[in-house]
Amino acid sequence: MVRKDKGKNLKIYNTMTRQKEEFVPVNPGRVGIYACGPTVYNLVHLGNARALCVFDTIRKYLKYRGFEVRFVQNFTDVDDRIIRIANEKGMTHLEYSESMINEYFTDAHGLNVLDADFQPKVTDNIGIIIEIIEILIKKGFAYESEGDVYFAAEKFDGYGKLSRNPLDELKEGASKRLDEDNAKKRSPLDFALWKSAKEGEPHWESPFGNGRPGWHIECSAMSRHYIGDTIDIHGGGADLIFPHHENEIAQSEAATGCQLTKYWVHNGMLNIDNVKMSKSQNNFFLVRDASEKFGYEPLRYMLLSAHYRSQMNYTNEVLESAVKSVERLRNCLNLMKNAVASIEAGLSETAKATVENRRNSFIKAMDDDFNTADAIAALFELVRDINSAIAAGVSADDIKEYSALFDEINGVLGLVYADEDAIPAEVMALVEKRSAAKKDKDYVAADRIRDEIVAMGYVIEESRQGINIKKKK
Repeated sequence: MVRKDKGKNLKIYNTMTRQKEEFVPVNPGRVGIYACGPTVYNLVHLGNARALCVFDTIRKYLKYRGFEVRFVQNFTDVDDRIIRIANEKGMTHLEYSESMINEYFTDAHGLNVLDADFQPKVTDNIGIIIEIIEILIKKGFAYESEGDVYFAAEKFDGYGKLSRNPLDELKEGASKRLDEDNAKKRSPLDFALWKSAKEGEPHWESPFGNGRPGWHIECSAMSRHYIGDTIDIHGGGADLIFPHHENEIAQSEAATGCQLTKYWVHNGMLNIDNVKMSKSQNNFFLVRDASEKFGYEPLRYMLLSAHYRSQMNYTNEVLESAVKSVERLRNCLNLMKNAVASIEAGLSETAKATVENRRNSFIKAMDDDFNTADAIAALFELVRDINSAIAAGVSADDIKEYSALFDEINGVLGLVYADEDAIPAEVMALVEKRSAAKKDKDYVAADRIRDEIVAMGYVIEESRQGINIKKKK
């Protein structure tokens, strides 16, 4: 279901202003979102997955509210790590990055993340990257140095405004991070737009000499090309605020003279057993590994169970709890499918009022800076309503009304979706046959049919709420 009110009352926390603001897109009815995508040197880790699920849900909610959404997420398919690993494996950088992009889609689809409308790769967009670098050089914001091109950070008025880091402190910090390129820079704050070619590394021709782009300029070029000079929502993990997003602002606004983004949205970081996730701490978890143990659905549930801006703590106990929560949702779905209506037809006023209240609770939560934690709470309130209503005996129309709202909310949050958990038609046919046998008081036949169902790997749970069919564990 798509609502047509175009996000009335929607408020978004803007990292730039550090406050919630009414959402007003650049173009009425249309929203452009750019979410920084992965550098494809490894499989998707849990930190990546949180950003994927958060921005997928934001996109789905805006579409639910009636907006036309253009969602862009890039792939950085060339960088030092990709080149190093590809060389170690005896592959070209494109062969290796392409294999990792394929693996990305396996995990993204497993997490019920929709493909972006555009998913540009850096290596397919070298031309537009060179174009924006040329503009910056012409305007005096960038300079060439020994085959490299650097952005002169101090020439951009307001550098540091997103991270709110004073320029002097940024300069002092940058001067302490010495590397081989520092001698080529005019200031420690300056950052690379173009890197000159090194022997044995991939490179492209440019007016500045053979080389490849710096990391930050990639997103400035691709967001401008696929959305425009000003994006409605630009986001990623909080770790990207500085230097990546700070540098994007400087490059893009210096080149275009326009505000890069109206709303900066950043999801919080992920801790593992109360310790920041990092390779150095040996607590670096891949989505693939966690999904093999717990499944993808509980992972998505866990990643949306807290407000996106909050810091999240991953433990096995948290995921085990998510497994049970997803099971409760699936049981409710199966209950509605298998419930026997006590009244032939007619939608009750109680059902209409309950559904409207729960829908309003869901929208209120999501309008408050995409509060998925409260949105999930509204969904579970609906589950309790459904269980109580079916236990009390309701009409088929009431069940359809409850089911429609469940699907409506789940369509945004995307919590229950795995096809492998669907009950096969032949099993459901046996369930109906068994119910008919019990109604005729042919209990011998009913027991025999139950045994057939069990032999097929399913069990029947019966309660006052109705019949629930589940896979055997």
